[in-house]
Amino acid sequence: MALKLTILGCGSALPAKKRNPSAQILETPDGLFLIDCGEGTQLRLRQEHVKIQSISHILISHMHGDHYLGLVGLLSTMNLLGRKKEIHIMGPEPLQEMVESHSRFSSSMFQFPVQYSVTDSKKSEVIYDSVKLEISTLPLKHRIPTTGFYFREKPKPRRLIKAILEQYDVPIKERVDITLGADFIKDDGSVISNKTLTKDPSLSLSYAYCSDTGYMPALAKRIEGCSLLYHESTFMEAEKARAKKTMHSTAAQAASIAKEAGVKHLLLGHYSARYTELDALYQEALAVFPQTILGIQGLVIDIDKICS
Repeated sequence: MALKLTILGCGSALPAKKRNPSAQILETPDGLFLIDCGEGTQLRLRQEHVKIQSISHILISHMHGDHYLGLVGLLSTMNLLGRKKEIHIMGPEPLQEMVESHSRFSSSMFQFPVQYSVTDSKKSEVIYDSVKLEISTLPLKHRIPTTGFYFREKPKPRRLIKAILEQYDVPIKERVDITLGADFIKDDGSVISNKTLTKDPSLSLSYAYCSDTGYMPALAKRIEGCSLLYHESTFMEAEKARAKKTMHSTAAQAASIAKEAGVKHLLLGHYSARYTELDALYQEALAVFPQTILGIQGLVIDIDKICS
């Protein structure tokens, strides 16, 4: 399984028609990761037919309401549906206090374990590491401590060529080592090289989620070459001064980061409610970085397919 992204919400702080606040689901080899959880996220999960009990991790970028106000409701629903499986919540330090305070005030303790990991907005660090996937934080430039998240697939094993394996009568027990780079040594001592028996591995994909942030050129080096970059694009260039004051970015600035970083594709989002139509904003980014995707609610992106 590769990386597949579903946009649950693409709006900013104020409500806008067909634009819920920030929330995304990333399907990975290690399961479902919910990234940010604005108000109404659990309803959007149902509308997109996502099995909420299959979510194993929730990542919150910062403590502005449009990025976390849906969290308690989602956890409460998981509880009502009888969840027993542990869930991991990663985000700023106040997040745990917020969730536990609600549980205490409402006398509704969760019947499943909740593990919290505190993110540090001042430095990049690995917050998740498995055989197949690594997630690190990306310090961002906003009015309160904020981190982005960088998902990277680990290098994949080489792909076996079935016809060649059969030709040389390679035993099943030898094949795992061959995917890891081993040659095959026949009973007579002759060596069949790994390159003869295998093809190059599938591309290892990556996804960078950069939520609320002012224009930050230094970010480009940290996400260099990533498969898909989500970068907030709250404003158009006409509102550049406002973007700087509120520590947000314009669509053109997001595109500049994508261009400088040499990413494969850029995904826009977190649009100001002042824009009823998004095409002009999209065109500003497109002029800078042609591989731009306009993020809209309900859009599903198979990152493997767009990068193949």
